Amino acid sequence: MLTDINNVPIDQALKENGYVIVDGLIPDEMIQNLKDACERSVNKARNGEWKHCRYVGTQFPPWTEGTDVWGVQHLLHPDLQENIFAQWYGSPKLVEAVCQLLETTPENLQMELFNLLINPEERDFDLTWHRDSVPAETAEEEEKEKLKVPHYGTQWNTALYDDECLFVVPQSHRRVRTPDERDITINDPKSHKMPGQLQVHLKPGQTVFYDNNILHRAAYFKSSKRATLHASMGTIDGGHFRAATIFQHGLDWMDTDAFRQQLPESLEKPYANVCAMAARANEGKFAVKPIHEGL
Repeated sequence: MLTDINNVPIDQALKENGYVIVDGLIPDEMIQNLKDACERSVNKARNGEWKHCRYVGTQFPPWTEGTDVWGVQHLLHPDLQENIFAQWYGSPKLVEAVCQLLETTPENLQMELFNLLINPEERDFDLTWHRDSVPAETAEEEEKEKLKVPHYGTQWNTALYDDECLFVVPQSHRRVRTPDERDITINDPKSHKMPGQLQVHLKPGQTVFYDNNILHRAAYFKSSKRATLHASMGTIDGGHFRAATIFQHGLDWMDTDAFRQQLPESLEKPYANVCAMAARANEGKFAVKPIHEGL
């Protein structure tokens, strides 16, 4: 059983606090290779060779305008030619952590998103306070019902350099917003004065898993080098709850021979499972209309 930095089982810590920090999910022999692959990917994104980017000024997909990059999308895309990302995404320790958090087995996992969060170069950039699956304008009773829906998935940030960009409100993931929280998320969503906010400090190699219903935001600082692996996995039980969030990012390239040929054996079943979800949810397509939610 994996434990967090305070020696608490990671599934217990996540349920109680809405986030959990874990050490050691990157094998020592992979760390430098991942850094090198990120450096190459960032260079491609910033010089225009890679078009799948997140641009300053836009928080959710689609990212169609801008020049200052704060995220590199689709690290598993075969055209990026960086197989180290797939090797880590299917690595034993990471899969073990995901299975423990989701209370499932590797056979029931499904592949989802894998992106890279980086520092912008031109100006700092704040994301708004939000829950991934509950829009800010949601009425209290509806919010209460939405918070009861199981996630069937987990998401995480793994830092390759010191990272202090994520802010959360601990234990906010299973309750409706307070009047002050509601006011901020609707009227001042980039506020730096959210009651009870916590800045998450990650050392190189540390991972934070967080409940996507926790109140959270991020701050991107141009002065601090950032390369943080930002990913998610789900289970076969998720159905349309996962499909709507995942496929809005446009994953058509996953339905290609080039993609299938680069997969390590550990990801073959999770890939088959996400294909099955696409078939059920969207007539076999790996893309849906953006819903402005999710990673």
